[in-house]
Amino acid sequence: MSTEELVYVIDLGGTLVFAISGWLAASKKQMDPFGASVIAFITAVGGGTLRDLLIGSQPVGWMVDQNYLLMIGGGIGLGYLFKRYLEKLRKTMFLFDSIGIGLFTILGIEKTLDFGLTPVIAVMMGTVSAVFGGVLRDTLANEVPLIFREEIYATACLTGGILFLILGYFNVNVDVKIILTVCYIIGLRIISVRNKWSLPAIK
Repeated sequence: MSTEELVYVIDLGGTLVFAISGWLAASKKQMDPFGASVIAFITAVGGGTLRDLLIGSQPVGWMVDQNYLLMIGGGIGLGYLFKRYLEKLRKTMFLFDSIGIGLFTILGIEKTLDFGLTPVIAVMMGTVSAVFGGVLRDTLANEVPLIFREEIYATACLTGGILFLILGYFNVNVDVKIILTVCYIIGLRIISVRNKWSLPAIK
């Protein structure tokens, strides 16, 4: 599998898990199926849409490839069919969200670098890809977005993006650096929440 194909698979995978995350957040608020589907859609493509607009990639990805819409539909379907089962798992949405930000951070970095932008901008766009869909999801669900809380969230994406670039500098195999970076971001999120790590609040 080429690097381009791998990045594409990552993009589709991230779209699926974020759609599930959005559906679960909406179902928690007891929204109707249409409202939950809107939240799932926005969660899945919100970050990528903003990233594409900022780097000048138009039309944005989901508008020219129906596979993204199929992944969103799949996420909605999984959320609908297994809602009762998923709701019994306390940290299901947390897990899906952590997987999503890991996948989308890498995707955003790779796509930004492909447009010839600097590594610093690439890490920023990777973070935008990862967290902005969640910001829209939480805002529409009347929750304080995770990025504005004390939790380690965007910081995990930023440091994970830096790790990804460092591994690339040392010519680490593409598959290996993707796996390491995703595991790092997910691991940092889980450990920080379990141990109640947070950045110091401004006083």
